[in-house]
Amino acid sequence: MPEGENTMNATHPVTLFTGQWADMPFEEVARLASEWGYDGLEIAASGDHLDLKRADEDPAYLQSRQDVLDKYGLKVWAISNHLGGQAVCDDPIDFRHQAILRDYVWGDGEGEGVRQRAAQDMKRSARVARKLGADVVVGFTGSKIWQYVAMFPPVPGEVIDAGYEDFADRWNPIMDEFDEQGVKFALEVHPSEIAYDHWTTVRTMEAIGHREAFGLNWDPSHMFWQGIDPVAFITDFADRIYHVDCKDTRMHQPNGRNGILGSHLAWGDPRRRWDFVSTGHGDINWEDAFRALDFHGYEGPISIEWEDAGMDRLHGAKEAVGYIRSLLFKRPEASFDAAFSNQ
Repeated sequence: MPEGENTMNATHPVTLFTGQWADMPFEEVARLASEWGYDGLEIAASGDHLDLKRADEDPAYLQSRQDVLDKYGLKVWAISNHLGGQAVCDDPIDFRHQAILRDYVWGDGEGEGVRQRAAQDMKRSARVARKLGADVVVGFTGSKIWQYVAMFPPVPGEVIDAGYEDFADRWNPIMDEFDEQGVKFALEVHPSEIAYDHWTTVRTMEAIGHREAFGLNWDPSHMFWQGIDPVAFITDFADRIYHVDCKDTRMHQPNGRNGILGSHLAWGDPRRRWDFVSTGHGDINWEDAFRALDFHGYEGPISIEWEDAGMDRLHGAKEAVGYIRSLLFKRPEASFDAAFSNQ
């Protein structure tokens, strides 16, 4: 039995998100994930892991991805296009986007052209997901108004309104393609996106008319340092959680100097107020979260997203799968107090 393999008849498959492994060949990531006991991969459209344009146009290339998964006994429930999605609404488009986008999306770098090509890439991701048998695409939306988060210099309300309108105008046609493919989009609620906390998520859902194809990727790491209760978020948006990513956050002791915005300090700098850490090494209550997800009927994968400036990823990803599996215990088939009636 591979190390980390589930022996508890858990309620969810455990997958590894490949975004932080895009510098490594896809087959090597698959081999390691299989050895560690993962059930599958949340494949990122990065590196050689998944070129969406090739996968959409070349059946042989798409089959090569499936062959790797089959070779190592892995499945795919979701793919990721975080990086392409980021460019759909962002304004400005600049050097940051050039660093993360494929050449066919970046093109000549002219802002609106990049946004249009990114939108086409998001539509492409729905088609590729369906061809791979996946039901969900996880990703970002970008935001025209994130730059105004401090609200100074003063920002008129109509500017914020226009930002949500811009989001809806750009994402409704994308969601039309998702509807046609029978695939759902799961936005990772995250700073720099159109939805980054509770109330911006409410407004995002309103802006897009609560259409069913548009949902959420629950990743508590980005909520926790903002002071948002990740478990309450599950309850509030239970019907829209289409995917789950596990990344942990550790809060450091406040000392009157370390603010939550990070102070432009590098990850892992001890002067920071918080850091992302490998799952199980932070302050997020994963058991409460999984109990809430099960209570509200979430049946999808639990995907481990490894990020930790102070830990080698080979150690972290291997350790995390066992930790998560220990919390995915089977729910009871009857109420614990039902036995009292058997007199």
